[in-house]
Amino acid sequence: MTDGPPGPGCGGAGLPSPPGPGRGAECLGAYVLPGGVTDPTAVVGQAHAAEALGLGTVWIGERYDTKDLPSLAGALTQVTTRVRIGAGITHTGLRHPMVLASMGQTLQALSGGRFALGLGRSASWRWTNYGAPEPTLAIMGDTALILRRLWAGETVDYDGPAGRFPSLRLAQRAAVPPPPVLLAAIGPRTLALAGQAFDGAILHPFLTPDGVARSVALVRDAAIAHGRDPDAIRCYATVVVAPDRTPGDEDLAVGARAAGYLQLPGLGDALAAANRWPADDLARYRSHPTLVALGGRSADKALPRSELIELSRTLPRHWLPSSSAVGSAATCASRLHEYLDAGADELVLHGSTAEHLAGLVEAFTGSRS
Repeated sequence: MTDGPPGPGCGGAGLPSPPGPGRGAECLGAYVLPGGVTDPTAVVGQAHAAEALGLGTVWIGERYDTKDLPSLAGALTQVTTRVRIGAGITHTGLRHPMVLASMGQTLQALSGGRFALGLGRSASWRWTNYGAPEPTLAIMGDTALILRRLWAGETVDYDGPAGRFPSLRLAQRAAVPPPPVLLAAIGPRTLALAGQAFDGAILHPFLTPDGVARSVALVRDAAIAHGRDPDAIRCYATVVVAPDRTPGDEDLAVGARAAGYLQLPGLGDALAAANRWPADDLARYRSHPTLVALGGRSADKALPRSELIELSRTLPRHWLPSSSAVGSAATCASRLHEYLDAGADELVLHGSTAEHLAGLVEAFTGSRS
């Protein structure tokens, strides 16, 4: 397997991030349309704001309702000129490899080489409800290989975990390099797969800087073990931010999100393990009567934001401040530099769209406090 090209980032292609304060806004990316939306047209204004701030990437978190990835990404290729467009994330289980390959190279061509395809596994309940096979690590790794072979012009005859594909071939190929393929990863085995078979890793929100450092080390060690250049594997740390926001905005951006993530079996456990938070503290949080009454349902889907915020206040007090960036713009900027110092190549800002990030970007690119 050959290494795909890394996207240009904070330190340039394949290079480590320079130390602050000289880091530019291209070190930062931001989500467009975070969470659920009924009107996706806001994506255009949010992308314009991100590009005007000089951010490096806008990220699309696909949802199977009003946030269809290729539709949104296709629109952004035509209303932006510089900012990169990242899928953060989509899934292999609902798109055939030919569809993924076609989508990836079409968006790469439309954007002039600015697209990155991020893949992830999602939660088990999704695949049970959808009647689709749950993506395994073997499926994810083989899908990345199939995509690269198709983009290289090969005819693919494959029989393995991802399915049986007797003869796959792209009749036409775009006149641009193929997009990098990224993997959303949190557990050690998935992080290792990112280093082994992908062009980068998208790390989950609510990792502490130390958790990011350990995660990046797992990715890079796996790359070395498989004969790859560890500096060519991009690591994107996702940080929930609420700079200069009201306490209510902070609660929505940080508390409600964390309450939902940490309740989920598997995900919450992986976050606690990565941050070296005591498992007993996580178990106590999950024993809250409101969560027990859900009977295994997702709190994020079943509970109103107000209840999630109240639940977040039962978490250990240091968990959220240590794994997000809240407070003044200067305080948030200092925390973002900590994440880059921990080894991340670029940061994915979550919880606040670009319209609310001007002060943070100014503080980030200026002197460190």
